[in-house]
Amino acid sequence: MTPERYGIYLAALDPTVGLELAKTRPVVVVSMDVLNRHSDTVVICPLTSKLHPGWRSRLPVRCAGKVAEIAVDQIRTISTLRLVKQVDALKAADTEKLRQLIVEMYGLA
Repeated sequence: MTPERYGIYLAALDPTVGLELAKTRPVVVVSMDVLNRHSDTVVICPLTSKLHPGWRSRLPVRCAGKVAEIAVDQIRTISTLRLVKQVDALKAADTEKLRQLIVEMYGLA
């Protein structure tokens, strides 16, 4: 499987350390497609159903018909072997909001 940027995949995130988001959960791939095609890793932001509306580091979205938040504060690189299957993709409006939030938090485009 070649993951696509802004695709939402189930990923097995265990084992984790400390307060990292754990278990098998949806993640959104944020690394560029050219990197995704030529690397065995991807940069992801996990999704969570535990909502924190006041947190600026979280972006509310719908994933597979359910309300969730993209945890931009939990951005990380994972092996593509952790990806189980694609379950959804971000809407165009959400991809732009996500890009803006990543730039705001990390200074990246």
